[in-house]
Amino acid sequence: MLSLIEQIKSGKLWDFPGGIHPPENKTQSTRETLVQAKIPHELILPIKQHIGKAGDLLVEPGTYVLKGQPLTKCNTAFTVPVHAPTSGTVVAIEPRTVAHPSGLTEPCIIIAPDFADTWCERQPMPDFTQASPEDLIEKVRQAGISGMGGAGFPTARKIESGQSKIEMLVVNAAECEPYITADDMLMREHADEIIAGIKVVEHILAPKITIIGIEDNKPQAIAALQQAAEHEENIVIRVVPTKYPSGGAKQLIKILTNLEVPSGGRSTDIGQMVLNVGTIQAIKRAVIDDEPLIRRVVTLTGKAFKRQRNVWALLGTPIQSLLDEFGYKADKKMPRLIMGGPLMGFTLPHAQVPITKIANCILAPTRREIAPARPELSCIRCSACADACPVSLLPQQLYWHAKAEEYDKCEELNLKECIECGACAYVCPSDIPLVQYYRQAKAEIRSRRIEADAAERAKQRFEEKKARLEREKEERENRFKKAAENRRTEMTQTGGGDAIAAAIARVQAQKAQPASEAAVKPAVAAAIAKAKARQAEAMQTGAQEPDNSEMAKLREERKRQARERKAQKAAEEATNAGDSNPADDKKASVAAAIARAKARKAAQEAEVPAETSADVAPAQAEPEAADPKKAAVAAAIARAKARKAAQETDAPAETSTDVAPAQAEPEAVDPKKAAVAAAIARAKARKAAQETQAPVETNADVAPAQAEPETVDPKKAAVAAAIARAKARKAAQEAEVPAETSADVAPAQAEPEAADPKKAAVAAAIARAKARKAAQETQAPVETNADVAPAQAEPETVDPKKAAVAAAIARAKARKAAQEAEAPAETSADVAPAQAEPEAVDPKKAAVAAAIARAKARKAAQEQQNNPTEEND
Repeated sequence: MLSLIEQIKSGKLWDFPGGIHPPENKTQSTRETLVQAKIPHELILPIKQHIGKAGDLLVEPGTYVLKGQPLTKCNTAFTVPVHAPTSGTVVAIEPRTVAHPSGLTEPCIIIAPDFADTWCERQPMPDFTQASPEDLIEKVRQAGISGMGGAGFPTARKIESGQSKIEMLVVNAAECEPYITADDMLMREHADEIIAGIKVVEHILAPKITIIGIEDNKPQAIAALQQAAEHEENIVIRVVPTKYPSGGAKQLIKILTNLEVPSGGRSTDIGQMVLNVGTIQAIKRAVIDDEPLIRRVVTLTGKAFKRQRNVWALLGTPIQSLLDEFGYKADKKMPRLIMGGPLMGFTLPHAQVPITKIANCILAPTRREIAPARPELSCIRCSACADACPVSLLPQQLYWHAKAEEYDKCEELNLKECIECGACAYVCPSDIPLVQYYRQAKAEIRSRRIEADAAERAKQRFEEKKARLEREKEERENRFKKAAENRRTEMTQTGGGDAIAAAIARVQAQKAQPASEAAVKPAVAAAIAKAKARQAEAMQTGAQEPDNSEMAKLREERKRQARERKAQKAAEEATNAGDSNPADDKKASVAAAIARAKARKAAQEAEVPAETSADVAPAQAEPEAADPKKAAVAAAIARAKARKAAQETDAPAETSTDVAPAQAEPEAVDPKKAAVAAAIARAKARKAAQETQAPVETNADVAPAQAEPETVDPKKAAVAAAIARAKARKAAQEAEVPAETSADVAPAQAEPEAADPKKAAVAAAIARAKARKAAQETQAPVETNADVAPAQAEPETVDPKKAAVAAAIARAKARKAAQEAEAPAETSADVAPAQAEPEAVDPKKAAVAAAIARAKARKAAQEQQNNPTEEND
């Protein structure tokens, strides 16, 4: 039995299923020889003219390029560079419409030729056998060669994938598509170049045999090839019957070798490689002549052309330029331009589409030559499409599923094996454009597969990232654990204990501390709860404002405790400091004297008859109606001062006698303090009005109240003492002073009257009060004044402490004398109304009144110094 190669050499041929025999229409374009088309005024070069990715740009607008200069570069194995077809300037890089059934735009390099057609530097290789197959493959790649039969697969990548496993090299010269004669004319005129190109590929692949398959409708081309390959023993030319689509790669392999390419596989899987004759000729020009792929043979056919022929056209030449040059006259009723043949070609949107590496024919038929597409009718299930299919598919079923967008079922029926030859659509009696449905379904499947692959890659990246993060987390935790163990080991070895346990113990101790401090808080919480209960009760009873007195008392109690702690701290600091501060001692002495005086006065009020007390009680109860917060603050301050004064009042009584000289310094009192003193005076006046009806014995027990003098502010007490002393002196002067003395005093008293009426009323009330006091002192023993006078005579030189004590004693004596006197009823009657009025006086006006009183006191003191004898009498 003969081997396959022996059978091939013996001339045996096989057949493929299906196929059709449409009218050839090839003779119209083969009557004239090949000619070079003119250089157009503009070249449009798509960056991507092949299957794969576009290369990286090497030029930019304004760049001057030479013929054959690369415009892009390879960056992957599936990248094919683009070269300048002629010399000129790159004027733009912009999207233009390209030769594709979609009619979409792609980035293109626009070159304005200079018509000099200047070549770049070239390095021909006449003896390619001295180069290695790898160098030759790279040479093919850099020349930008891709499949010129219509597929556009990068040739260098195709040859590279078939190294060391190719047994048969098949050269496709069938050119079965009607109207197209580009390969026919190329073989007629350049058969020797085709044979040279076959030798280059054989040097790279080293196949056992090379088979040239050519249809029997090309006798001149067959003769030219046989003559060129006459001395080549390894090259076999086989003439096959004309049948469409015998030019398909799988179909030609079946005819020549009886081998079938497996589904989803490539011809290299069975040791076969198919190259188009145009590709073989381009390989020869690239390797031996160092000429990149910058032109190709294009068939201009159809009755719309006056001159149907094949021409060498530069890549990037606009079709309109070829139409103008070779006499195209469009059909007026139905102008059409078809890129490719009538079965596998597609209609162009306009004539500005450029010539590319896979553009082998421009068909311009008239409406009589190729009838326009007729309306699609319903499928009659005649199975003619299945009979004509060269791949043995089920076109009818594919049509239904593609139309229903059931792409999964299309894949199950091997839609990807369709070569889009158009034989099914050609024989369809219902004029159904089956190929269009298949192309659309393929595009959708491809798009979905790309999306699915992208989603799968994203999922894998996410899972890998998640796993990486988990690993990093685990490694980090392990590092922390190891570091902690190392620290524990190190601390154990050094005897330092466990640092973590110590830190935890410290935190627990800090948390336990507030628990002991919170032992006092239940009482506060209970008080708050009671207050809230009262508020709720008040709201239930309809009260507008709940009783917050308990809360106020509670707050005041807390404030009092705080003040006591503060006062105690201050007292401790004062005790530690000793008697180093005389000023504080003086203030304390003055405060003690004032406190004792107030105590005596309180004792006098203690024995007031019941009816008097009943009258006084409401007045005493009125201050509580004031702001409880302020009252509590004042009480706390008074208590603190009282405690401080009590600590300092252990000095002998005679020490207090040195306070009197402080009476001589009333002028140094601050206006604010004077206002405070005026307010105190008004309060005292109100109390005096209540005591006007009290018996004389009420003042008998005043002294015992001296035990609680600590409730008054020392500064305010000093001001009040100065005012009281001034009033006492003036009263004494008015009691028994001679007429001339009274006459001197009167003008001083009259001066305030000229002021504001309110001030005059205040002054009048003060004067009446002084008159009553003077009346009380008229019966006082002479020795009382005798004791007082010396202190009055020298107010500037006496010790302030003694002056303050003397003033207090004087006031006490004056009150006692007033009790023993029998003041006229009308005097008391005059005083009472005036005492009720001071409450309405403005504090500023009270300050003015206090200043007037001090002036009068100073004047009275001066008169006492001038007439001591009369006063003593």
